[in-house]
Amino acid sequence: MNRTPRRILAASSVFAATALIATGCSGSSGGGDAAASDTIVVSTFPFGVEEFQKAVIDPFTEKTGIKVEVETGSNADRLSQLQLAAGDPGIDVMLISDTFAASGQEKDLFQSFDESNVPNLANIADFAVEEGFDGPAYSYQLNGTIYNTGEVTAAQAADWSLYADPALSGRLAFPDISVTAGQLAVSGVADAFGSGPFDIDTAYSTIGGWAPGILQFYSSSTEVTNLLTQGEIVAADALSGFATTLIASGEPVAWTAPTEGRYMATNRAMIPAGAPNVEGAYAFVDYLLSTEAQSQSAKIVGDLPVALDAEIPAEITAVVGDIAADPVAAGYSTLDPAEILPNRGQWVERFAREVTSR
Repeated sequence: MNRTPRRILAASSVFAATALIATGCSGSSGGGDAAASDTIVVSTFPFGVEEFQKAVIDPFTEKTGIKVEVETGSNADRLSQLQLAAGDPGIDVMLISDTFAASGQEKDLFQSFDESNVPNLANIADFAVEEGFDGPAYSYQLNGTIYNTGEVTAAQAADWSLYADPALSGRLAFPDISVTAGQLAVSGVADAFGSGPFDIDTAYSTIGGWAPGILQFYSSSTEVTNLLTQGEIVAADALSGFATTLIASGEPVAWTAPTEGRYMATNRAMIPAGAPNVEGAYAFVDYLLSTEAQSQSAKIVGDLPVALDAEIPAEITAVVGDIAADPVAAGYSTLDPAEILPNRGQWVERFAREVTSR
């Protein structure tokens, strides 16, 4: 993962000044020049940038005339830099995972907005605009099990007891709690075997019992997909997006949701406090949530869409089926960041001591 944010110009065409006036987008810093008002800076993840540019950024620029500069980096690094900026972020929109978004809100790093600023907020799923976040979800990730269809059945993969099966000992992988799938998996186990998603004692006792049969507690998507395609493992708890490319390429791989303990994470569009071009940020977030952008992002990037009328491509339905149409109706829910943030450090330390060290 790229530890140093990089900025690239991600727009190939610029409309005339008259077109910019028609969009109503102008700098919010007061007295800013025209060059500032027709450019925004978007901070995002370090992967899939070219696909995101093709699906969202280029069409946005074509529609509005607003150029987009992209900065990339890890969630943690970008949030730290935003905090160090002390109210002068130089960033207009930050695309970031939900736990880090909530952490930034605790430090007053983001500002809220509503449908009067971003009309397409009215056209996305309810879970994408849940209370507790200053910005909406623009995509989400489902936790489940990815598996080799020649070695494991769908019914086996959907049952958490898969990870306790002695016949598969040494041929399974599980996420470390430090990654997105890790917290979702821990909460899934806590819900399935304990009193709810934050019954960490039960979750760690259960996963710790599985640990001797787990070949690897992974920390990246590359690790788990390589282990699977090379035949070193036959199954792993993983996000649904891990399976998309493998299935499309014809690998004997499938993904399934667990029968119980179904949790999802969201990626959110946040506007930093002190953003230099708030009106441009509103325009970008509004386009990001549009049916057009959501459909293209699903098709090109592989993001699960939150827009109610977005078209879900066959590549995604091949992995998750009807769940993509309504994950909440399919039993998926998000995790309350208010429960996670105060305990995150302790849970990570305990996972290393009580699970991976066994």
